[in-house]
Amino acid sequence: MQISFVRSVLVLVAGLAVSTASLAQVKWDMPTPYPENNFHTVNIKQFADDVRAATKNKLDIRVHSAGSLIGMKEIKNAVRGGQVPIGEFIISILSNENAIYEIDSLPFLASSYPEAKKLWVASKPATERLLDRENMKVLFSVPWPPQDLWGKKLIKSTEDLRGLKFRTYNPTTTRLAQLAGAIPTQIESKEIAQAFATGRVDSMITSSSFGVTIKASDYLSHLYKVHGWLPKNIVVVNKRAFAGLDKAVQTAVLQAARKAEERGWKMSEEDTAKALKTLAQAGMVVSDPSPQLSRELKAIGDTLAAEWARNAGKEGQAILEAFRKL
Repeated sequence: MQISFVRSVLVLVAGLAVSTASLAQVKWDMPTPYPENNFHTVNIKQFADDVRAATKNKLDIRVHSAGSLIGMKEIKNAVRGGQVPIGEFIISILSNENAIYEIDSLPFLASSYPEAKKLWVASKPATERLLDRENMKVLFSVPWPPQDLWGKKLIKSTEDLRGLKFRTYNPTTTRLAQLAGAIPTQIESKEIAQAFATGRVDSMITSSSFGVTIKASDYLSHLYKVHGWLPKNIVVVNKRAFAGLDKAVQTAVLQAARKAEERGWKMSEEDTAKALKTLAQAGMVVSDPSPQLSRELKAIGDTLAAEWARNAGKEGQAILEAFRKL
């Protein structure tokens, strides 16, 4: 009788422990690189709210914006190593690790939101495999607004770019400038305004959204909607951290991620329209590129895609083929 009573007590204690564990709140710190008012951050904070609501606060994702917890260059490795369970970064920041990560930043390959979506469909499996090998699971991805051409004068063709000092920030934009006949000039984001004011650069390619942020209308007069590419941010989770969640919580996270991806793409389009309107109201000449400029930039894009495919090997070539079929 005594042994039976002890066993009953142990079973009861074990049951209470399991019940308490199932009710315990899991807290995840999530580093993101961009300010509170950036649409990527707004979308991710809504994702965190959706997860809290769906799990009845069993999972509390606390968003740390503007690189306040971890800088963007370190976020991927922090998630991989388990320093944080979840994080966001721009995919192309990993291009030096594998060419596959660079595909959504190839100029003039995918120049619209529908094309960018198809490119993500074609490249997502390879991206997931690469990150899976490093203990990460992809939750969702959202694009930046299209990258457009900016200058201080009328640009009707690439001949008008010849000899201009063109702001670059990675090997791809450097190669783009070279093929256009411009002079590649490495300028960091925080130095752009001063660089244009002092004549260190004459033109650049960046999104309308970023152009509003850096007040480009103060020192540039023309924006051409060439829509060069739509680079994407990605949200990943540490696989071990995800596996440690209850199945119901895992399902809630995946459902919230699907909603965040769909919502984020819409927010990106809305941000583009708003930014272009803001720039036009500030006095910039906002226009479509001339047919000649479009043709010449597309030809440069074809050259860059061919160069990338040789570097990316069979897997990269397969992604391009799949994208073009779509």
